[in-house]
Amino acid sequence: MRFLLSVLCLSWAVSGIAQDQPKPDTLEIGGVTIIRDNDPGAFAAPPKKGFLKKLSSRTNPRKVRTQWGIVDIGFSNFVDNTDYSSIEAQEYATPAVNADWMSLKPFKSRNVNIWVVTQQVSIINHYVNFNYGIGLELNNYHYKQPIRYQQQTATVENAPALGFDGTFGRTYKKNKLAADYLTVPLMLNFNLTPHNLYAVELSAGMSVGYLYSARNKYVNSDEGKAKSRGDFDIRPWKLSYIAELNLGIIRLYGSYAFKSMYLRGLDMTPYNFGVRIKPMEVFGKVQTN
Repeated sequence: MRFLLSVLCLSWAVSGIAQDQPKPDTLEIGGVTIIRDNDPGAFAAPPKKGFLKKLSSRTNPRKVRTQWGIVDIGFSNFVDNTDYSSIEAQEYATPAVNADWMSLKPFKSRNVNIWVVTQQVSIINHYVNFNYGIGLELNNYHYKQPIRYQQQTATVENAPALGFDGTFGRTYKKNKLAADYLTVPLMLNFNLTPHNLYAVELSAGMSVGYLYSARNKYVNSDEGKAKSRGDFDIRPWKLSYIAELNLGIIRLYGSYAFKSMYLRGLDMTPYNFGVRIKPMEVFGKVQTN
């Protein structure tokens, strides 16, 4: 008898639990049974996956963060304020230099920066930071006209550094000036979302660059490829205003020099702009939650 009572009690308990569970609604149409699940969790929003999950990832930033191998890809150009009627301009480029000589092919004049190492140091709770680093700034100015730079000698002061190639029948396929700098950027960074993996940031400051290589490279119809090296009276030090804007995964940069890139004759202030590509941080790397 006790065994039977125990079995009955257990059966009532199981049936009560089963009644408490939500039962799916059923509907029969043309012999087909449709079951609707009443589970409230069945309609919950699916978890974020892949790219969206990465965008919303949270971080715990460290006091000092280091990055290696940041690359900028963009365009080089300059603001031309040269007085071509001046004696200085005519001495630098002969004969009868004018603004058409220096016109650029805008989408072929490119800038590539390779920041070997950069660091960010927190000043105020990661909302205000100081950025610095070192890298290479590579500028390529592609000219429309067949102008040629001439290597300077110390014995001839203010000798012409630029000339126009008017050789009959000669055509140019390529004509560029490359100016490369070893550059140190110094910026103040304002981070509006320091605990997001992809933050909203604005950085501004200045850079100091030293001209370590300048060359005029051209390709024409009869001489083929040729290259002329020298400083061409380009200013050896380049000081620039710089800025960077980060909008999540979109990173933009720009720079504008303090002065003309030439020591004499031409008044051309260079500027660059483009897209910045940052690899993963390798030192001081922040782990996402």
